Amino acid sequence: MPLDPGMWPWHEERVRLVSLTCSNTEIVCALGAETWLVGVDDHSDYPTEVVARLPRVGPDLGIDVERVRALSPDLVLASLTVPGHERVVEALHRAGLPYLATEPVSVEDVYSDVLQIGRRLGLPARAEELVSSLRAGLDPLPTPKAPRFAPRVLVEWWPKPVIVPGRHSWVRQMLERAGGRGVLDDEDVKSRALTDGEVQRFDPDAVVIAWCGVPFSKYRVEIVTRRPEWSGIKAVRNGRIYRVPEAYLGRPGPRLLDGVKALTRVVEEIARS
Repeated sequence: MPLDPGMWPWHEERVRLVSLTCSNTEIVCALGAETWLVGVDDHSDYPTEVVARLPRVGPDLGIDVERVRALSPDLVLASLTVPGHERVVEALHRAGLPYLATEPVSVEDVYSDVLQIGRRLGLPARAEELVSSLRAGLDPLPTPKAPRFAPRVLVEWWPKPVIVPGRHSWVRQMLERAGGRGVLDDEDVKSRALTDGEVQRFDPDAVVIAWCGVPFSKYRVEIVTRRPEWSGIKAVRNGRIYRVPEAYLGRPGPRLLDGVKALTRVVEEIARS
């Protein structure tokens, strides 16, 4: 059942938490509550020294609710950012397990989720500190008096079909902070597939590979450069194909700061050329 803040049942005793997504696992650890975790999903891989010791309850869309129940959690942290995860949340509800399901879209939503989780854990001050550090690295910078060149960057969530983020994505603000812009920044979507013809019309200055659910070691630049229809776009002609771990761009949590740093390096390299 969704947890009502007024029902928060503990004070100083250790809380038993199960996290079902990487982003929530990383938020809990950034709040200093990693010892409260008693189980995580199969994909949670950071911090390594924390998750290595924890029982696994299944992949994001295949969570074993009975394994979750067996861990006797005081709270289960889920996230509706994973398409299809609503079925997992429904199963938690049917099982009568206390849960919190976040659904961040924007960077501001990420801040709100950190604060909400912090309050639920009785750690509001730590949450405020974490949000302050995130704001320092993610909030838009003051607009310069003279307009500056903002390279167009295609962030590729998936290679076939090519799926990219739109206006309703924290990546839009990350690119803005880095000094760039996304190819679908003006489109009223979270993300969508692009045709080869659209990519040709957008003619991005750079392509950033951040394939969801694919190990970083398996990101292959040649998957992009060998697309015949893409041979004429600036990114391919100028060799501006970059790999950034999905963990830095696709997880709405503390490591978005690493994603902004990576995107900033991309934009700065384009500016120097």
